Amino acid sequence: MTENGMPLESRISERIGVPAEDVRSVFDDYGVPLATPPARPRTLRLHRLRLSGVRTGSVYPGKFDTPLRFSEGLTGLVAANLRGKTSVLELITWCLRGSPRESIGVRHWLHEIDLDVEVAGQPMGFRLNLTNEKITSAVVLTGPDIQTLETAREPDAARQIVSVLRASSDESYAEQIQALMMDRLDLHPLVNSFQETGTQTHGWPVYFGAIYLPAGRDKALLGEVLMSGLPGRLLQVFLDLPSAAALTRVKTTADVLAARRKTHLAADKEAREQRNQERQQIEENLRQAQQRLALLGDGDEGEQESLTDLAAEAVRLSRAVAGAQDLWDELMQAHRRARAQRQHDAKLVNDVSESATARLLFHGLDPKACPRCDQEITAERRREESQAHACAVCSRLVPGDDDNPDDVIAEAKQRLEASAAAERAAKQALEAAEAELTRLSGDLARVQERLRRAEFATQVPARVAAREQVLRLEGALSVFPELPPLVDDPGQTKALKVLKTAVKTLEEDHETAAETLFSDLNREIVELGRRFGIDSLEAVRIDRAARLEVTKGGDRPKPFGVQSPGERLRLRIAVVIALLRVGAAHHVSTHPGLLLIDSPKAEEVQDLDIRRLLGELAKLAMDRHLQVLITTSDFELAHDVLQQGNIIEAPDGRPLW
Repeated sequence: MTENGMPLESRISERIGVPAEDVRSVFDDYGVPLATPPARPRTLRLHRLRLSGVRTGSVYPGKFDTPLRFSEGLTGLVAANLRGKTSVLELITWCLRGSPRESIGVRHWLHEIDLDVEVAGQPMGFRLNLTNEKITSAVVLTGPDIQTLETAREPDAARQIVSVLRASSDESYAEQIQALMMDRLDLHPLVNSFQETGTQTHGWPVYFGAIYLPAGRDKALLGEVLMSGLPGRLLQVFLDLPSAAALTRVKTTADVLAARRKTHLAADKEAREQRNQERQQIEENLRQAQQRLALLGDGDEGEQESLTDLAAEAVRLSRAVAGAQDLWDELMQAHRRARAQRQHDAKLVNDVSESATARLLFHGLDPKACPRCDQEITAERRREESQAHACAVCSRLVPGDDDNPDDVIAEAKQRLEASAAAERAAKQALEAAEAELTRLSGDLARVQERLRRAEFATQVPARVAAREQVLRLEGALSVFPELPPLVDDPGQTKALKVLKTAVKTLEEDHETAAETLFSDLNREIVELGRRFGIDSLEAVRIDRAARLEVTKGGDRPKPFGVQSPGERLRLRIAVVIALLRVGAAHHVSTHPGLLLIDSPKAEEVQDLDIRRLLGELAKLAMDRHLQVLITTSDFELAHDVLQQGNIIEAPDGRPLW
């Protein structure tokens, strides 16, 4: 990885001021390459698929041994629905990817699967033997040419046919195929940090998502997985941006190293907080022990009174105080009632002195509420009674003559004198009870103090134990260990600095290289999108994260995910072909040039749309040496847009294989 002839390690060394040897040492220690050569060609070309087995059920049962041959350009698999079109794509996927993308419902029919392919220009034959839907043996052969491989299912030294892998189970085959294809197509694992503590590696199945296009309704522009920024990773690899895979590895290594450092610092912080909590707990225990010792005091351990006698006296006085308190409460209530009666009688004297109505009603009842409904008699009704001579209860006028006002007033005053005397007597009784309560409470407090001193004298062992507890905690606090200061690992610090600088340097290289590549890519996508039927397409903008902004019909740019399913399909195809065009113009290795598309017509609204798309795709596939395999149940469509040599069909409702 060089820029202007200057190696990456020298550029990093210059930026952070460390020797270039140290930079190389960091890269070696973490297994990250400093230089990545340009990718080798990574083309994929299908030639022949052979399927052999026994079909069960009511639709054309019996043995079959069907070869399917694939041409350059756009090839259509044409058959009625549920007649084996999609399963052909899945079986090709099983051979090339190591596992099918989806379940294959007719897998139990198959005994043998043969697939002849050119992988990066090398002829390869994939041979699978199946029993009960499982691989019992599998071999991948290579030979001098495709024609020689066609008749071989085992190595043949005489014809220079050798095996490059063998497997005896689904799992073993999937694992070995993924390693084989990554090696032969010069692809690197896509690595990202996982939960800040480790790494997550994505291999060949993720790359294969850019070959077998997802349905139009999916959100990913490239591939079929949105997580971990994988569409952008695929785009960068297929544009052969400078060391795209290396950047991913460096960034992931830096992220993991930073996360480990963060975890180490967090653990040290937690340990120090735990140690502080332990010290605070000892200090709190010491404070409580000192309080207990202070409460126990040193005391006078001389002559002691009888705890039993003092306790009995305390109980007697407590009962007496309780009785005196009850009596005081009763006398307080009596005093309040007497005072209320005196106040009432004083008001009555005033009322009969001033109001004839009050004198007329003097010997009657004085209700506070209606005797029937308990409705309170309001102050307004009382005023009406006094001023208008209307009864406050029933509002009826009060009849009669006020013949003897002096007698009524005299009687009211007599009542007042009696209630005042009763109030004075109640107050005297209350004061006497209060004095007695005070005296008994004082006696009780003195007895309780004598009882406390007597109990204190019995607490000598407790005071000794409290002193020992204080001394023990003071000793523990004095020798409580402090954690040593955190010692930073200089090697780790330097490595993190080197890796972060490498990430920044490589990202700058990417940005520089991407300016021209992405400008060309945007232009190609727009041209192809229009050819494929998006007539209102004005501009697109794709970035390194494979986020595509689409401008149509004078509207503001909108993301790929909100386009219609048919437009998403067109744009996915346009992106792949644009990658091939830009790669050829800039002499970089790019997409393998193989596309599998299941039922593209399902994403379209009008037949005219699909004819235009497939017609243009067929032309481009031939021009750009692109191989595209589609499925359709529309026989007329296939014959309208494809040459006879590019149609594999099953007429009259028969199975495709």
